[in-house]
Amino acid sequence: MIGKQMPNHKRVQRLMHEMGLKCTKYNRRVRKYDSSKGPNGKKAKNKLRRRFMSDRKYQKIVCDVTEFKAQNQKPVYLEIIKDLATNQILTWSLGLHPNLHFSLAPLKQLLMQLPHTGYQLTLHTDQGWQYQHKAWRHLLRKGHI
Repeated sequence: MIGKQMPNHKRVQRLMHEMGLKCTKYNRRVRKYDSSKGPNGKKAKNKLRRRFMSDRKYQKIVCDVTEFKAQNQKPVYLEIIKDLATNQILTWSLGLHPNLHFSLAPLKQLLMQLPHTGYQLTLHTDQGWQYQHKAWRHLLRKGHI
């Protein structure tokens, strides 16, 4: 701003308080989804070590859960399983709660559609509680992943 001074942030805050205005965009108390909170199971080793490039389909697959706000301000959770060679989303699941049933659904779909490749398949996830769960690890072993 040429020739004009910026108002002091305390003055802006005081005026907003007097007028009953509240900024909700930068509220630091907004809780975001954290999949590391929950019951701990067996953690897997990091086999990819940030080598996310692949030239073979179904060789390296990644999975993650994301939280979105719906129009009614309620959280909605999306879990996708993506192939790193083609950047194709193989399966996905949408739910209102990030529970075990929600996270197992796309993995079960993936196991039904995976072809026999003849090489090792690696599914890379974060260390969230649902990916450490016994049922998740059992499905991975069943699918030779």
